[in-house]
Amino acid sequence: MDTNIVRIEKLSHRYSKDWAIRDISFEIGPRGILGLLGSNGAGKSTTMNILCGVLNQTEGNVFIDGISLREEPEKAKRMLGFLPQNAPLHLDLTVDEYLTYCANIRDIAPREIKYAVAAVKERCGIAHFSRRLLSNLSGGYKQRVGIAQAIIHQPKLVVLDEPTNGLDPNQILEVRKLIREIAEERSIIFSTHILSEVQATCKDIRMIEGGRIVFADTMEAFNNYILPNSMLVYMDRPPAIDMLAALPGITNAELLNDGGFRLHFGASATISKEIIEASIMFKWELTEIMLEKSSLDEIFAQLSNHKSPQRPL
Repeated sequence: MDTNIVRIEKLSHRYSKDWAIRDISFEIGPRGILGLLGSNGAGKSTTMNILCGVLNQTEGNVFIDGISLREEPEKAKRMLGFLPQNAPLHLDLTVDEYLTYCANIRDIAPREIKYAVAAVKERCGIAHFSRRLLSNLSGGYKQRVGIAQAIIHQPKLVVLDEPTNGLDPNQILEVRKLIREIAEERSIIFSTHILSEVQATCKDIRMIEGGRIVFADTMEAFNNYILPNSMLVYMDRPPAIDMLAALPGITNAELLNDGGFRLHFGASATISKEIIEASIMFKWELTEIMLEKSSLDEIFAQLSNHKSPQRPL
């Protein structure tokens, strides 16, 4: 029996003559957080819109809890909760009024609405703001209300589009914690263009670039794949660049405009230690050494030619 909550098969969509996405396939299990990462124009938003039933795909199929989104859209959407990038809040309503309204449009039985509202307020930490106008809430609490409306009907899948966008650091940490708690009970797709958000929150990752999946694996596998391979080095008495390039493990050395060096290295877990020891031995007077992290654009460029196995969440 298929236990996956979401199954996407060879999904493609074309706007006019151009394909926005092509042959996208992946599955999501019953719990956990999957990060959907993509730069602007990569096809992430198109995939999200199809998954949420906003857009009909040109080719392929989407199944939510085994139900075809194309053939039985209303039934499939009952399994889905969605928080768009701009939360659909009615700012002139109180928290209770707004969540009651959401419960009604989600077709929750009238006798169960009061309980459903109370349950999501407690889950999202907003019960003490029941009578507060939404317009008077902070950005973090508005986002909590947005998440509450997405789970009020207890869906099996929740889609969150840039859920921490525009929040301050403390609010981001609080919303991340809430999302992780919700993921203990259901599946979440966390869509963003910020790599650090996926790394901090998600268990699995799907990266879209050029309308195609370029990486599909665990977050741990992704972090191993993008290990740094260059460092910035600054010294008061630097040697000739040829001497640095000749050090064991160094594949290339560049002189920077600010007087430092960029050293490229192969697979070595001790390269920083070796540079420090060489500096002491030859009296280079090392002042700073810093591993470089790849930018998201560089990672996408690397992964465009990288094939990884498709695996369920």
